[in-house]
Amino acid sequence: MPLVEVRVPALDRGFLFGDSVYEVIRVYRGRPFLFEEHLARLRRSLEAIRLPYTDLEGLRQRVLQVIGEYQFREAIIYIQITRGADYTRHHVFPQRIEPLEFFYVEEFHDDLEPMRQQGVRVITHPDLRWKRCDIKSTNLLPNVLAAQAAREAGAYEALLYLPDGTLLEGSRTSCFGVLAGKLLTAPTTPSILPGITRALVLRLAREQGIAVEERVLRLADLPQVAELFLTGTTSEILPIVQVDGQIIGEGKPGPITRRLQEAYRRLVQSL
Repeated sequence: MPLVEVRVPALDRGFLFGDSVYEVIRVYRGRPFLFEEHLARLRRSLEAIRLPYTDLEGLRQRVLQVIGEYQFREAIIYIQITRGADYTRHHVFPQRIEPLEFFYVEEFHDDLEPMRQQGVRVITHPDLRWKRCDIKSTNLLPNVLAAQAAREAGAYEALLYLPDGTLLEGSRTSCFGVLAGKLLTAPTTPSILPGITRALVLRLAREQGIAVEERVLRLADLPQVAELFLTGTTSEILPIVQVDGQIIGEGKPGPITRRLQEAYRRLVQSL
């Protein structure tokens, strides 16, 4: 049905408690990109919050059916699974409840290409999130507040940092930096989301012979960082040229960023 006609029960636990998980998937030329990787992460998130949804194969088929039936070429898939709706509001899991599956596909008009060529400005922001950021849950208020702070500062994104100055990731992206000729990104721990595009970029970097280390950057490292970029489903590989008004490297996308962008584009075209 049209998205504007979709109705979710008011007592759905995703609405009341954020008791739900989600995924966002990019469609290029009618084909979902890294679809199986996204579904695998969705499965891990479901297991992590003990949500007994078991029809991932059926979900995959339904998504593909919608893409084909409506002939989507460039699009975004949004998938959300909630624990379901109960008749009363209790924090504990209801005994008998059916998970609620919600997904939609919509056309995507990519307006980020000029930014991928020129680079973007970002700000830093304290990380106010919970301690299980590896679960892709819909509890996104800290991310929303950080993203809003970036918007009000005229920046594209907010990089989240801990009290000791450790940089983790963006409010809706992963983050990479080039320091002393090596590509760095925060290691996979419960403190970050294991980004699907992040994992792909790590693979592409190794295939390109780029030295890679999963190690955190710190705020104090930024003056020495030669390159910095974001990754994400819609961002793809997005260079950062300025952080909190401080120029990164030469103030333009660097050579390693460019190599990875080209490798990413070749992979997409190979579909």
